[in-house]
Parts: sequence; structure tokens; C-alpha cells
Amino acid sequence: MSDSLEIINEYKDQVRILKQEIAELQDAGKSKDSANKRCLQKLEHISIDLQDANNTIKELKETNKMMLEHP
Repeated sequence: MSDSLEIINEYKDQVRILKQEIAELQDAGKSKDSANKRCLQKLEHISIDLQDANNTIKELKETNKMMLEHP
């Protein structure tokens, strides 16, 4: 009977440890998801900034071309 209790207690300890590991992995997953979301937002903002910069360059090139053609 004592062997059975030892086995049961050992299993209980293993279950407790596994539950802790699951909780840690879930927390790590949530942290990773948050970091990915922040990176995606930064990428979206940078893409908009890049598009705006490219439009400005295009406008400046057109203005420069017009000024060179009609001094």
C-alpha cells in the first residue's frame, strides 16, 4: 500500500511540475505574441513612412525636372 502511495505522490508531483511548465510556456507564448504585434505595428508605420518619403521624392523630381526645363 505504501508503494502505491509513493507512486501516487510522485505522479502528483509530476503533474504539478507539468502544470507549472505549461503555465510558463503559455506566458512565454503571450509575451512572444505581444512582441510580434508590436513589431508588426512598427513595420506598418515604417511602410507608411517609406511610401510618404517615396511620394515626396517623386514630387521633388518632377518639380526639379520642370524647373530645369523652364528656367
